[in-house]
Amino acid sequence: MKYWLLLLALALIWGSSFILMKKAMYTPDGIQTFTSNQVAAMRILIASIVLLPFGLRALVKVDFRKDLLSFSIVAVCGNLLPAFLFTYAETGISSGLTGMLNSTTPIFTILIAIVIFKDRMTPRQFTGALIGSVGVILLLYFGKKNSMHGDWSHIISVVIATLCYSISLSVIRYKLSHYKSLDIASIAFIILLLPSMYFFISEDTIASFKNTLEIRHSLIALSILSIVGTAFALFIFNTIIKNTSALFASSVTYFIPIIAVLFGLLFGEQINLAQIVGMLIALIGVFIANYSSNKKS
Repeated sequence: MKYWLLLLALALIWGSSFILMKKAMYTPDGIQTFTSNQVAAMRILIASIVLLPFGLRALVKVDFRKDLLSFSIVAVCGNLLPAFLFTYAETGISSGLTGMLNSTTPIFTILIAIVIFKDRMTPRQFTGALIGSVGVILLLYFGKKNSMHGDWSHIISVVIATLCYSISLSVIRYKLSHYKSLDIASIAFIILLLPSMYFFISEDTIASFKNTLEIRHSLIALSILSIVGTAFALFIFNTIIKNTSALFASSVTYFIPIIAVLFGLLFGEQINLAQIVGMLIALIGVFIANYSSNKKS
């Protein structure tokens, strides 16, 4: 029961991150406080500072001659690019739709494992990927029709972000599996510390603090997103893996888009039944495709 509660807490933290991105950019009245790039830069910078002590401790465990490229890919594809892509996407689409589209990550992960790392696709994986793809197509169609005021670039940004996540997850699985997940994350954020400082300065973020009077709500959302959604969530995730199994921990994947949808509805976003059906079809496909391989691992 304890670890189910931790799993639910993790799903709530990661599932709420999509609405928190939007709240970090806009006041409750819809007034923009920070640009999407400023929020992304601050999110990475704060997380890098929070995880810095753990990263410094983990440095002695890393073989940089062998693994520097892999850690750099995880840093850029698993954190830096998605941070900017997701916040940009949410300037044009709802947080609920963003969370639903995030469910495509495991499908991309399977395809990357097959195409790049030469894993063999089983009939179950093929069936699951096919079903998941149908769900994604439905999400894209009905999402464009009902849950966005931007253009296709906002939806494509989410798709690219999930592809980046998949690349990062694949590198962790095939190249960095001998490290603990907290060590991987903390080293990745050490790599991102200087770049995030650069983006923080180049986006003239300090001027937004000086010129905006209504940033309190945005800063609260940003702090929760950066500290709770990164450092604290990693502690929970590591606790679950250490005391249960990777299969049990990975089941959080299925809860995250559902939580994202619920938070979107709570804050008045427009989400219709067709989108929810598309999300469920995608999740069913992900479950079918991942079940056998996860069970073996």
